[in-house]
Amino acid sequence: MAEPGGPDDQKPQSDEARSAFSQPAGVGRSAGPSDEDHPTSEFSLPSGLTPEPQGPPAGQGTGSASGSDTIGSAFAPPSTYDARNSPPAFTPAHGIPMIRLTKEAPWQDRMRTMLRMPVADRPAPEPVQRHDDAGPAVPRVLDLTLRIGELLLAGGEGAEDVEAAMFAVTRSYGLDRCEPTVTFTLLSISHQPSLVEDPVTASRTVRRRGTDYTRLAAVFRLIDDITTVEGEVSLEEAYRRLAEIRRNRHPYPGWVLTMAAGGLAGAASVLVGGGPLVFLIAALGAMLGDRLAWLCAGRGLPEFYQFVVAAMPPAAMGVALTLTHWSDVRPSAVITGGLFALLPGRALVAGVQDGLTGYYITASARLLEVMYFFIAIVAGVLLALYGGLQLGAELDPEARLISHDRPVTQILASMVLTLAFAILLQQERSTVLAVTLNGGVAWVVYGAMARTGNLSAVAATAAAAGLVGLFGQLFSRYRYTSSLPFITAAIGPLLPGSATYFGLLGVAQNELDRGLASLSTAVATALAIAIGVNLGSEISRLFMRVPGAVGGANRRAAKRTRGF
Repeated sequence: MAEPGGPDDQKPQSDEARSAFSQPAGVGRSAGPSDEDHPTSEFSLPSGLTPEPQGPPAGQGTGSASGSDTIGSAFAPPSTYDARNSPPAFTPAHGIPMIRLTKEAPWQDRMRTMLRMPVADRPAPEPVQRHDDAGPAVPRVLDLTLRIGELLLAGGEGAEDVEAAMFAVTRSYGLDRCEPTVTFTLLSISHQPSLVEDPVTASRTVRRRGTDYTRLAAVFRLIDDITTVEGEVSLEEAYRRLAEIRRNRHPYPGWVLTMAAGGLAGAASVLVGGGPLVFLIAALGAMLGDRLAWLCAGRGLPEFYQFVVAAMPPAAMGVALTLTHWSDVRPSAVITGGLFALLPGRALVAGVQDGLTGYYITASARLLEVMYFFIAIVAGVLLALYGGLQLGAELDPEARLISHDRPVTQILASMVLTLAFAILLQQERSTVLAVTLNGGVAWVVYGAMARTGNLSAVAATAAAAGLVGLFGQLFSRYRYTSSLPFITAAIGPLLPGSATYFGLLGVAQNELDRGLASLSTAVATALAIAIGVNLGSEISRLFMRVPGAVGGANRRAAKRTRGF
């Protein structure tokens, strides 16, 4: 054994035992850099300044403060702050209650609550549909969501309901932080995986819109299956069912739709005082106008000109009856019945509903579409009226003052009108009976208030439309589907057909004061229908179990601000 300090300790170390950053032997240690070359922090105290000692923490000392100002933290409370007398904090002491969505509520209510909730307060999604360990296929989920939203928007659903459906699909497949956006012709959805990853955005344009409530109900059933825990719907299965929905033919052939248009016009003519002969003539004029509109559509003419052509035959029938001087036939009833078959009540209700729920861009576009359709109807009817006046037709503007007290006949006519309207909307056969009864009840309420109670026609229309919206919402919750099939056709008897006709007649006879007054009544009645339907739907939700916070929270409004 070698002694410590012996010859073995004087051996030079190998290269492996020496650090690569150590100075080699024989090189003297150089002097450090000068003071000017030292990098210093801009937050360090300058030389010569001695920091003052910090006082004891608050509540642990009673020493008096010095006369000089001390340098403290910007986050430290001021000396005049008293915790006991502090103002109440914005966040309550017990915290903000967590929103928990009830599983029993329909997906429409749950997703509508999510949309009306600030993004920071939304709970994390609970994926209903299974996927592999790699997570959901984000592009495919977004594409499926846009395709479903396209069918709903093209079918006439409101913007808020379309966003709720898109939100339900993405959350069911496990995508968090998704924001759908719906306008009149454009759908878009954005998904941000995390705060540090780039968002994924997809969009789809709605180029064609058609009325098919059977297809709309099938899409709602698909969404209900996707959002239900009991049903397992993979992405492939959802795409397959969506393709089947697109390929399905309409439940009624073309000739049935033409007969329904005639039945609607004939029932409307009876509703305003016509008899059996008026029913037949109004039905014939409406069917002729419907066939001409189909012919124009097949030639690629825009919808504006289709409405112009469809409005001319009923008006021409009324003018021809006036020229023949038939005393038992009322031409005004024939023309009014034709107008009932053309007034865009569905688009009007959807436009006002979007405006009331805060979707002003979509509401403006829908109402502009309604205005164009109304101008087209006006143009078609005025062409026929001007032609009749040039030929010497004497149309009686005082015919609306004749009383029509036939309650049983008018109730039956209103139900026939609703039935024909439901067929034109391509509704499922299982919903036709319910919506027919809803339309009959609406006319009973209107007749009791306007005819028996001598109340304002506009107020009676609003009350009847509110009842239609209430019953339609209840029917939709019972069947877990959209409320449009139970509402749109039921408001048919309430449409302002007679007021529109007499307004146009006043314009045609150069009596602008009377004509504009009647047209203003028609516009007020149409708005009363739309607002009443929306109000009835909102009232129905007040009495339903709506998801909210634990312990019962107030239902959130459609708008997140008050407008200021």
